[in-house]
Amino acid sequence: MKEVILLKLGEIVLKGLNRNTFENALIKNIRRRLAPLGEFEVRMAQSTITITPGPGADLEGAVERVRKIFGVITFSRACVTEKSMEAVRAAAVEYLRPQLSTVRTFKVETKRADKKFPLSSPEISAEVGACLLDAFPNLTVNVHEPDVTVRVEIRDFGAYVHGEPEQGAGGIPVGTGGKAAILISGGIDSPVAAWMMAKRGVELTPIHFASPPYTSERAERKVAQLLGRVAEYAGRMYMITVPFARVQEEILDKCPEDYFTILMRRFMMRVSERIAAIEGCAALITGESLGQVASQTLESLTVTEDAVESLPVFRPLIGTDKAEIVSLSHQIGTFDISIEPYEDCCTVFTPRHPRTRPSLPYVEKAEAAL
Repeated sequence: MKEVILLKLGEIVLKGLNRNTFENALIKNIRRRLAPLGEFEVRMAQSTITITPGPGADLEGAVERVRKIFGVITFSRACVTEKSMEAVRAAAVEYLRPQLSTVRTFKVETKRADKKFPLSSPEISAEVGACLLDAFPNLTVNVHEPDVTVRVEIRDFGAYVHGEPEQGAGGIPVGTGGKAAILISGGIDSPVAAWMMAKRGVELTPIHFASPPYTSERAERKVAQLLGRVAEYAGRMYMITVPFARVQEEILDKCPEDYFTILMRRFMMRVSERIAAIEGCAALITGESLGQVASQTLESLTVTEDAVESLPVFRPLIGTDKAEIVSLSHQIGTFDISIEPYEDCCTVFTPRHPRTRPSLPYVEKAEAAL
């Protein structure tokens, strides 16, 4: 029995004349993600992407990868057969036997994209439903709240039978939203911010600030692990590591202690803006959430952003609370890595009483000593 994966598109279907751009980017991302698993044919037709495995291809692995590709709203493993009612009935009985043998109620829904097929959608559903009632004495029809919905799709290239679709990652394809640099740490927040911006189609360039010998090589590997989890959704990324200890030592030696965090953040933004220009990025992204820590008050964020000369700064977590961020980190698989006890440069040299409402003239005066 031949199996395929059917992908339904999310908001891509609402795009206008540039819809093909989004579809082509999604197909390219799918092919790249599935390439290590064998040969797959990826084809778009009638707002559905069909993935057909070649001999020896890893279909189970493909399902897991498809689950995390932005641009897909739902997906289904489906049995493909010829476009005849005899074949469709037989496929429904055999392919869905494991599901239908263990439930009590069902209904059949049909989509007839090929209007040349001789039966209408209600007629197809009625015939398949009658066949399933004969084959499974445990079943009764419930059109309002069935245990299982059997789905039949009659398309140009064949007939497809499958059960309930699974939820995809949503969003739009990575690469369609431009390119941006994200300041990435080993904490909980910035990997979630990276995931959120990738979901909006942004290609990411991660910038990590390390402070050896105050931070360890293990702390940097932790960040790489976090990005590995994000990359399951965001695709390929290349992390740029900035050695930052010398900058921090200069600030600590020459500036008021309570301004340390703000001044450090301003220099991080300056460095990141320069790297972004080299890498062709059009924006900076941070994992800041309003009011979460001293450096994320409204005044602190304003003073920090003042150090950026020409790029917009996106903060996708700005209105979220910690519980929401933690929930998302569990969802994308970064939480357990984030809480590993390895310090990053943001947690060394922490002032005892950080300034929470800094004034730009005072900050610039403190910076003048550097």
